[in-house]
Formats: sequence, structure tokens, C-alpha cells
Amino acid sequence: MTQLNSHFYVAIMAGGIGSRFWPHSRTDNPKQFLDILNTGKTLLQWTYERFATFIPKENIFVVTHQQYTGKVAEQLPEVSAANIVSEPSRKNTAPCVAYISHKIHKQDPLANIICAPADHLIMDGPAFTSACLNALLFVQKHSALVTLGIKPTRPDTGYGYIQYEPQQVADNVYKVKTFTEKPNLELAKTFLQSGDFLWNAGIFVWNVKTIVAAFRDYLPEINELFEQSAAALNTPEEKESIERVYPQCTNISIDYGIMEKADNVYVIPSNFGWSDLGTWASAYENLEKDYLGNAVQGKNVVVIDATKCMVKVPNEKLVLLQGLDEFIVIDTQDVLMICKKDNEQQIKEYVAEIKRNKGEKYL
Repeated sequence: MTQLNSHFYVAIMAGGIGSRFWPHSRTDNPKQFLDILNTGKTLLQWTYERFATFIPKENIFVVTHQQYTGKVAEQLPEVSAANIVSEPSRKNTAPCVAYISHKIHKQDPLANIICAPADHLIMDGPAFTSACLNALLFVQKHSALVTLGIKPTRPDTGYGYIQYEPQQVADNVYKVKTFTEKPNLELAKTFLQSGDFLWNAGIFVWNVKTIVAAFRDYLPEINELFEQSAAALNTPEEKESIERVYPQCTNISIDYGIMEKADNVYVIPSNFGWSDLGTWASAYENLEKDYLGNAVQGKNVVVIDATKCMVKVPNEKLVLLQGLDEFIVIDTQDVLMICKKDNEQQIKEYVAEIKRNKGEKYL
């Protein structure tokens, strides 16, 4: 069966701290380990189950910060300890991809890998599977770095955009012209009107030899560090070797480090009900709302003259909400946050401010 091809792999990236979902997401329990949308499963569990339908289970890896290896094992008991890959420090996505690519390359030089975040929402599973398999089959035959692009539905300034050439090179595969990181509103509107721009979903697909060659060309210092560790990979010496090289890696994203520089980048325009669930507003978009447009999580919330609010409070707490319009109200055991929806992109900055003034106790 094509969908269980033994050379198809996935690396689920699950090491982030999800600071824009503070105060629900904390350093010791970030959003990928939470059930943000009250579905009964965490974002990581949904991501794993989605891939397990078409990738052999033994080929599913989870790359996470060493702080979270126990959490991953607890939430995904079916993943073997050898497939939970531990990063000793947070260095952004390029070192993470380099590490897992070299590790899989040593195990299977014919591997084709999907690198995907652990915390995205995908509503249409079959359409997602179809786009991934299309990408895997393409990179198996071509020296290509493929990204899945999402057809934009609004001029969102929180996403990166991909512009692509009009003629396809294979079935629904197009050459990428440009990447633009988080444009301003005017530019985002122009992109939407032009019709040849997609949102960058941050889901990448490549053959292992192609990505290692790209590291050699565009991030040689990072590549050399993992080549030094090659003999230790998949042996008992791996942990010690990685702990030695990881701190020397540049802190850089795979987008900046490789995708925006390489000339063999392709995109598959997709529509599978995607949200990166990066912010409270994105959670709001995907939750059920009352007749006033409030998305309320909490059994004892009384709403009077409040509209279009995102509310998440403990079930045992009585909360009265009056007169608020388009606010985010998040209450946890030790933190209450009330913030305008318009300002939610600044939550990261507010968290940094709290760290400066109050230390790490509330993070």
C-alpha cells in the first residue's frame, strides 16, 4: 500500500513554549500538550493520530525539548522511547530539522520526511493526507523542498506568505517565487487580491538527501556540527554527542535559513481546514459561539451585554462578564488575563514584561 511506504517518515516538532497562549500555556505545560478546543485530546495527540493513518508508526518521530520528553511519552504511549528525540536547548527549527534529518538519514538514506508542528488544527483529514502523499511522492522523484501552502481566506498579518509561479510542474505542484514574512495589512490585502499568494503553513516535505544537501549549501556550520555527531547517532552515545554540539548551533528558523534562499523550493496549494492555533483569536475562530458571538469555555459564566469575547475560565468559578466587546478573558489558578482581541499579537511582549517585573513564577 502506498500510504504505508516504509521510506515515508514524519518528524513532529513539539518543543515550543506557546507563549501567545499564555496564561493557559506555560513553560512547563505548553499548548501542544493541552486540549485547547475542548475535544478530549491534546493538539499533539491529534497530530500523531493524523499522521498514523498513512505513515508507518515506527517511522513517526517526535522532536521536543528535553524538559518535555516525559510528557510526550505520557501522551503518546504508542511511540517508542527511541522515537522521542530530545533537544538539549531551544535553537529554533533549523537545528531541530538538521538533527532529525541526520538521524533518519543514518537509519534510511532513502527516507522522505514530513516536518510538521505539533500544534496545528486540521479539520479535513482526507484532504490533508492527500496533500502530504502528493508531496512525498514528488520529493521521492525530485530534488525538491516542498511546503504546503494554504489558500488564504482573509488578509491576515500574522502569517508568512508564499508567492508561486502560475504553471504547475507536476500535479498541483508549483515553483515558489517569493516568501514574505508577516506583511502589513495593506500588503496582505494586495496579496489576497492577486490570487497567486498562499499562507505558509510551516509543514515541509523533502527527501532526506535533499535536505542534508541544502544544509550543506546554506547552513554549513550547523550541518558540520551534526556530521561530527553522525557516528554517535542511533547509538547509546547520541545523547552525550548532541549535548555537546547543540549549544553551538545558530538560533535560526528553517524558513530563514534554507527555504527563503534555496532555488529548488516548491509549494502545493492546499485547503484542509488549517489553523496554526497560534493565538487566542485563532482558538476563538474555531470554537462554538453564543448568539452574541462569545466563545465561552467554563460552566459558570454569566454574560450580560458582552459580545465577541474569547472566555476560558475554570468550571468551578462563577464569572460575570458585563459590557466587554471583543476581549480575551483567560483565568487560571494563579493568573487572570483580560486583553483586547486586537492586541493579542502583543501577548508575547506582555509575557516578556511579566518576566522582567515578576520573574518566572507566572510563566
